Amino acid sequence: MSVFVLRNANLLDLEKGELVDGMDVVVVDGHVAEVGSRLAQPRATDAVYELYGLTLMPGLIDCHVHVTASSVNLGLAARLPNALGIIRSLPILKGMLMRGFTTVRDAGGGDWALGQAAKDGLIESPRLFTSGKALSQTGGHGDFRARSDQLESCACSFRIGNIGRVVDGVDEVRRAAREELTKGATQIKVMASGGVTSPNDPIGNTGYSMDELRAIVDEATAWQTYVMAHAYTPRAIRRAVEAGVRTIEHGNLVDEATAVLLEESGVFVVPTLITFDMLSLEGASLGLPPESIAKVDDVRLAGREAIAMLHRAGVKMGYGSDLLGESHRHQSEELRVRSEIIGNLEALRSATTVAAEIVQHAGKLGVIQPGAIADLLVVRGNPLHDIGVLTGQGENIAAIMKDGKFVKNELPARPGTVLVN
Repeated sequence: MSVFVLRNANLLDLEKGELVDGMDVVVVDGHVAEVGSRLAQPRATDAVYELYGLTLMPGLIDCHVHVTASSVNLGLAARLPNALGIIRSLPILKGMLMRGFTTVRDAGGGDWALGQAAKDGLIESPRLFTSGKALSQTGGHGDFRARSDQLESCACSFRIGNIGRVVDGVDEVRRAAREELTKGATQIKVMASGGVTSPNDPIGNTGYSMDELRAIVDEATAWQTYVMAHAYTPRAIRRAVEAGVRTIEHGNLVDEATAVLLEESGVFVVPTLITFDMLSLEGASLGLPPESIAKVDDVRLAGREAIAMLHRAGVKMGYGSDLLGESHRHQSEELRVRSEIIGNLEALRSATTVAAEIVQHAGKLGVIQPGAIADLLVVRGNPLHDIGVLTGQGENIAAIMKDGKFVKNELPARPGTVLVN
C-alpha cells in the first residue's frame, strides 16, 4: 500500500472558483482518501510533503489530441511505417504529461495498444481515451489521397500514423465502427464536415449521409459509449446533433441558433483554437500543404467569437488543442487563448471538471475529493490570477502525480512512518 500526505496546500476549488488555503490531501493506493485542514497523519506513510502555500489542483485533461500525428502534413504521417509512427509518438506523449495533462482523449490515430502501454507504465504518457481510426467518407477529412491518385481501396486503417480510415455506406460504417470498438476504442470519431489539413474537402462540405451518421451513433450506443464529430459549420453541426452525436469538435463557424440547439440538446463542444493559430504561424515552415494553408483563416478568425457565443448560450465546452507535429509544444497555450475570452476559471474548468464529464469520468478525474483518482499538480503560482503558470512546458509545475504516483517531483519531502509487520 502506498500512502502520501500533501500538507498546507492552497487547494484549487473549481466549483467555488477559489483557492482554499491550509488544506491537506492524503493519497492512498492511487486515490484521494482524505481532504481537509490539519488532517491526522496516517500511521503508515511513505512520505509527507509540505507545500507551503503552493497551489494544488487536479491534473489537466485535453479532450482533442492526435498523439500519432508526428507531422503537420498528415498525409506524410499517414504513410509512415508503424514502428516509426509509434516511436515518433513517444516524445509527444511524454511532452503532454510533463505539461500537466494527466489525461488526454485521442481524436484519431491513438489505439488500445498505446493506451495499455500507458496504463502498464511502459511509456511516459497521460491516461489515454482512444478513438482508434476516425471514420471518414471518401474525399472527407480523413482521406489524404491526392486528387491524382487512383481511388482504390485505402490502406489507411493499417498505419498507426494515419488518424482516420475511409469507409462509405451504411453497412460499411457499421462494420468499421464495430471494428474500432472491438479493437478497444473508448469512443468513435467521425468526420462530419470538411477540414483544414485534408487536401480535397472544402470546409463547408458535410460528411456522411444522415443514415450513415445515425448508423455510427447506433453502434457506439450499443457499446455503451458515444460519438465525437469533427464539424465546423452550422449545417454540419446540426446534422451531427440530429444524428445523436455527443460532442462537437471545433465548431468554429457556429451561429447563434445552432449554439442554442447545442445547449438545449446537452451536446458538448470541444473548441481547438490554438491549432489554427499555430497552423497560420508555423504551418508553411513545417510542411503544411498550400491547399491546407489556404483554408486556415477560414476557421481561425471566427473561432474566438464562436467560443464567446457558445459561452453566452451556456454550452459546456471541453479543452482541446488538436496540435500536430512540432506544434504539440504549444498545447497549454489554449488555456491562454480561452482565458482571454471566457476568463481563467472557465478555461480551467474546461480542462478539468467539464473535460471529465466528456470522458465519462465525472467525480473521478478533474477534481480533488475523496474517491477521485489521484491525478494532481503542484503549481508555483495561482492560475486563477495568472493562467501563465500553466503554460509553456511545465516549468512552473513543481510536481505531477498520475494514478497516485509521481511522474515529476521537485518537492522537498520528509520520510513518513512505514509500519513493518
